Amino acid sequence: MFAILGILAVFGAVIGGFLMEKGHLAVLAQPAELLIIAGAATGTLLVANPLRILKAILAGVLGTLKGSPFTKERYLSALRMMYEFLNKVRKEGLLAVEMDVEKPAESAIFKKYPEFLGDHHALEFVCDTLRTAITGGVEPFDMDQMMELDMEVHHHAAVQPVDALTTVADSLPGLGIVAAVLGVVITMGSLGGPPEEIGKHVAAALVGTFLGILLCYGVVGPLSSNMRKAADEHNEYLHVLRVLLLAFLKGAAPLIAIEMGRRAIPAYARPSFDEMEKNCKGHAPAAAAAA
Repeated sequence: MFAILGILAVFGAVIGGFLMEKGHLAVLAQPAELLIIAGAATGTLLVANPLRILKAILAGVLGTLKGSPFTKERYLSALRMMYEFLNKVRKEGLLAVEMDVEKPAESAIFKKYPEFLGDHHALEFVCDTLRTAITGGVEPFDMDQMMELDMEVHHHAAVQPVDALTTVADSLPGLGIVAAVLGVVITMGSLGGPPEEIGKHVAAALVGTFLGILLCYGVVGPLSSNMRKAADEHNEYLHVLRVLLLAFLKGAAPLIAIEMGRRAIPAYARPSFDEMEKNCKGHAPAAAAAA
């Protein structure tokens, strides 16, 4: 929502200021210039990237319109789920959750948290870690290395579409100059004609440069920046899960492991200790909470 409002503010401010200076809005309507810039930018995107990255760019742009899902409520939900899950492990042993990690869609615990089930990266991260722990023979240090490697691979894949979109944004001013140069070529061919016609061609050429710069710094660049922040936020979410899982695998009690995870939550979304404790114990089974 804020991305849409921001884009509207950009165009509103630019067009509003142009009109305040007694400019004629029809002069900015240059579909040929827009076709050159947008078409060339799309072509460079197709040339430089495979289909999977193109799909990820589309998904990322649509994701910026929804806003960040990693709020305090999302983190509290994750802490509550992991507290319930770890209590089950502590009470019944790792083998008791084998079916939960093998078939998470059928897990009685995971099914209560659809937002976690819908995040397949986080789901696989937790399930693969616990599956390895159930197998046994892996030291906590080595488990931490595996989780770190998993996060690095995922984050690298998450920023690839961001880098691709950033490259397109950086190319837009240059493509605007290309459109302007073509306009100048047309203008030179009109020399000797009526001054009004020459003026229209010059205006069209300048609009090409204007559109390239505006789309770069006002639309595509901010969208890629928003996508990068979204990728970083998801990595921070995985880091919280990594911290609490590692603490539990080292022998910490469920509540202590959850507290260590809470402290890894970014400051803007971190709940207080009281909020975390009431959230976990208020939703966990009484026997598990007592444990």
